[in-house]
Amino acid sequence: MPRSAPVTVRAFAKINLDLRILGLMPDGYHDVRTVLQSVRLHDTLTFTPTRGAFVIDCDVPGVPLDARNLVWKAAALLDHVVRRRDGGPAGVRVTLTKRIPAEAGLGGGSSDAAATLLALSRLWRLDLDLPSLLRLGARLGADVPFFLAGGTVLGTGRGDEISPLAEPPRVSMVIVKPPFGVSTPDAYRWFDEDGPPRPGRTRRRLPPSWPAWAADVRNDLEAPVARRHPPIRRIVRSLDALGADYAAMSGSGSAVFGLFEAREAALAAQAALTRRGWQAWATETVSRATVVRERQRVLARG
Repeated sequence: MPRSAPVTVRAFAKINLDLRILGLMPDGYHDVRTVLQSVRLHDTLTFTPTRGAFVIDCDVPGVPLDARNLVWKAAALLDHVVRRRDGGPAGVRVTLTKRIPAEAGLGGGSSDAAATLLALSRLWRLDLDLPSLLRLGARLGADVPFFLAGGTVLGTGRGDEISPLAEPPRVSMVIVKPPFGVSTPDAYRWFDEDGPPRPGRTRRRLPPSWPAWAADVRNDLEAPVARRHPPIRRIVRSLDALGADYAAMSGSGSAVFGLFEAREAALAAQAALTRRGWQAWATETVSRATVVRERQRVLARG
């Protein structure tokens, strides 16, 4: 592949199908056990070599375009650790088409960082294997290694120690984002303030065709976050009423997802929630094989 050819990457979102908080680790981070699932909602990033500085363009106002952005941080990490260069990355323009909302518990920034590691590994001819990419990803954030692996994954520790799980059948879903975000540190602080989760209302379980690990799923952060942000609870109840097999907050919020076996039911629910003034997307789960094909496509040289 000519060095000057741009590289385009799809950066898939995620949901947390299950999230348990087991306690605190010696380093002060929460010890978690979570089931992460790739979904088709995605950002698109195009990396174009240039002769100038490292530049990020984004179609959504308010997204930081400097060293605060995880795309920039991923590029700087590769430049410093792998290329042994100082002074920050240069020579690439990144065009970010943003579709994953921020502060939603959907991992948009982490997914963009994983996409950056892949694209620049190819553009800069670094020939990094997956274990090396996973180690670099863990330095950027707990979710980044997941986005390099994809599919259905068990995350432990901070969530960055990942292992593949039996994948469920493809299922449609609706993701709803209320008009506010939730910062991850706030969500965990509220959990600590409120104490261990109390038994909640009974929800319908996931379809019987799903693997055994899905028999009992929950999100330990949902109750403390919804207590501070009641619209989250209202969205969960709305998705239940619209026929979702399971509805819950994703990660630390603020997005809520509902799972539907029939795509038509998901589309009808999305339409109903949009009419009520919510921002909603109809999408579906993405398999590990799909994520692997995307990774291999990006890393392959023509």
